[in-house]
Amino acid sequence: MQQLDVGLLVLRAVFGVFLAYHGYNKVFGGGGLAGTARWFGSIGMKWPLWQARLAATTEIGAGLLFAAGLLTPLAAAGIIGLMLVAIVVAHWKVGFFIFKPDQGWEYCASIAVVALVVATTGPGRWSLDHALGIHFSGWSGALLGGLLGIGGALAQLALSYRPKVSP
Repeated sequence: MQQLDVGLLVLRAVFGVFLAYHGYNKVFGGGGLAGTARWFGSIGMKWPLWQARLAATTEIGAGLLFAAGLLTPLAAAGIIGLMLVAIVVAHWKVGFFIFKPDQGWEYCASIAVVALVVATTGPGRWSLDHALGIHFSGWSGALLGGLLGIGGALAQLALSYRPKVSP
């Protein structure tokens, strides 16, 4: 169905390119990678420069793969993992709504759900996965994207997140 393929292409392109640009900004925006690392350190990340690099690389790589529809469940897993870590370390304590000061978790959760849905439906016919004959969709796409994303987030948090304890 052509409308579904167009819709998936637009959805993947918008969310993927926006996420990639977010990663680009971590490296080249404002305070650059050093500024991103300082912020990561301030929120309790154990190795802030390494994590700033990892976050930026994952945002750029997963975002571009997602936009292109290449290795879609793996790209979705990267996006899901990023968003879950962001929710835990920065947004959960603020509450649900993004318009609150310091932004709530609703937008990060929405991005993660978009990634999971695309991993589940597949990227559509207008994707590199389709052109290359790579077929992961349905339960296999959902499980691959969801479990790897959640597992990656849990591993990142367990290994490197040490939240500041308030007195």
